[in-house]
Amino acid sequence: MLNVVRMGEGGVPLLIVHGLFGSARNWRVLQKRLARSRQVIAVDLRNHGESFWDTDNSYEALAGDLAEVIAAHGGIADVLGHSMGGKAAMVLALSAPTRVRRLIVADIAPVAYGHTQAGHIKAMQSVDMALVTRRMEADKQLAQQVADPALRAFFLQSVALGEAGARWQLNLEALAAEMPKIMGFPALESAFTGATLFLHGGNSDYVLPSMHTLIREKFSQAAFTEINGAGHWLHAEKPREFQAEVEAFLG
Repeated sequence: MLNVVRMGEGGVPLLIVHGLFGSARNWRVLQKRLARSRQVIAVDLRNHGESFWDTDNSYEALAGDLAEVIAAHGGIADVLGHSMGGKAAMVLALSAPTRVRRLIVADIAPVAYGHTQAGHIKAMQSVDMALVTRRMEADKQLAQQVADPALRAFFLQSVALGEAGARWQLNLEALAAEMPKIMGFPALESAFTGATLFLHGGNSDYVLPSMHTLIREKFSQAAFTEINGAGHWLHAEKPREFQAEVEAFLG
C-alpha cells in the first residue's frame, strides 16, 4: 500500500493526493490545518516519496492505489487531488464512485495537455548524486538547467540524504517512460454524479471555460471556483484562500 501520513480524528476522512514530483510532505501545513476538525490522510503516490516504485504509472494504477488506501480507512472518503493527483482522483471517482463522497480537483482537467515535463526529469537526472552531501550542493548543479529557485526548491524536497549517500525519492526513469500517460487522460465511459469542485488559479490556463462542458459530461455536479492571483500551484501560492474554499465545499 502507499505510504500515508495521517492527522486528526473523526468523520469521513479527507484524502489528499499530490501532483507530479511531489509528496505528502508538500501538503503538511495545509493538512495540519484541515485536520483540526477531521481525519486527513496525505499519500505518497507510487514512484514518489516513500511509496513503492513500479514501471506502471498509469492513472488506472494510481486510482487503484488510492482505492486501496480508502478501503483501509473506512471504505469512503472525500478526495482532494492537485494536478497529476487531481487526474488520479478523477479516475478514482469515475472507476470506483462508491469510494468517493465529495471530490475536489485542483487546477487540472480530464483532458490531454500538449506540454511535457520530460525536460525537468532530464535536469534532475543530470545531478551527480555522488557529489551531493547537502541539498545546497544538488541545488547548485540543478541551477545549471532550472533557473527558477522556487521550482528547484520544490524538486529538492525529493532528495533523500543518508549514510548510503544522496538519492532522488522519485522513480525518474519510470516517470519519463510514462510521461505520455501522465499528460493524457484515459478514455472512460463512466460518469461521477457526486458533488465535485474544480478549483483553479486565476493566472493558470490548466482549466479553461471552454473545458467546462466536457468536464460536466463526466462530472455532472461540477462547480467551478477561481482563486484570484494564483497560478497552477494555487495551494502553495494562496494557502489561506485555498483552505477556505476546501472547507466551505466540504462543510
